[in-house]
Amino acid sequence: MASVKIKKGDTVKVIAGKDKDKEGKIIAVDRKRGRVTVEKVNVVTKHTKPSAANQNGGIIQVEAPIDISNVMYLHKGKATRVGIRVENGKKVRFAKTTGEVID
Repeated sequence: MASVKIKKGDTVKVIAGKDKDKEGKIIAVDRKRGRVTVEKVNVVTKHTKPSAANQNGGIIQVEAPIDISNVMYLHKGKATRVGIRVENGKKVRFAKTTGEVID
């Protein structure tokens, strides 16, 4: 599998699937499975048993992970691919559309 160029906290746009064109912040990245969890995207209904944390149990809404290939990094409001290059002996991410360094 290719290297993961998206990190937790990045703002992304969904480019495929039932939530296409939605935008959100990345909550979690699963590098092993190649999946990301994005806030307010791919919300599923989950039935929970009563527990110490949730006394009543019941039906809750949670974000489920989606494939990393279905999201694109948002740079200045536009979706762009992310590249990696070496500057001053350090690896940095850059937006392929503008060439600007992300972080």
